[in-house]
Amino acid sequence: MAAEILKCGENRVWMDPDRCEEIARAVTRADIRLLIKGGAIAKKPIKGISRARKKKLKAQKEKGRRRGHGSRKGAKYARYPRKRRWVVTIRAMRAYLRQLRDEGKIDRKTYRMYYLRAKSGVFRDKSHLRTHLIAEGILKEEEK
Repeated sequence: MAAEILKCGENRVWMDPDRCEEIARAVTRADIRLLIKGGAIAKKPIKGISRARKKKLKAQKEKGRRRGHGSRKGAKYARYPRKRRWVVTIRAMRAYLRQLRDEGKIDRKTYRMYYLRAKSGVFRDKSHLRTHLIAEGILKEEEK
């Protein structure tokens, strides 16, 4: 009856162990309502699922832990696709070329030539492009 009044399951009804006789004497719904008001009967809170373990795991993964061979599910290029890798490297190279052009270290023709070379995959990364520019004599050694 208390579960019906509290609108919860029977397992969630808490009864004060010190007031057992008083609760046992309660017969009507009004009696039970009085006991609820008096604090002899109460509704237990809903048990939730703790996210503490999940949060701890996430924090470790953000630090770079738990990413070894045993934790991997996808193949190398499923985890970090070739296209995404290409996009990241080409954007870095293009930004570097743009910066050199805007600072006046290379002219527009040189910029276009190296832009197209970068696009065709001549350079592995930004540092490879930089060493190539230095070797060609377009940039001086100390410039970065």
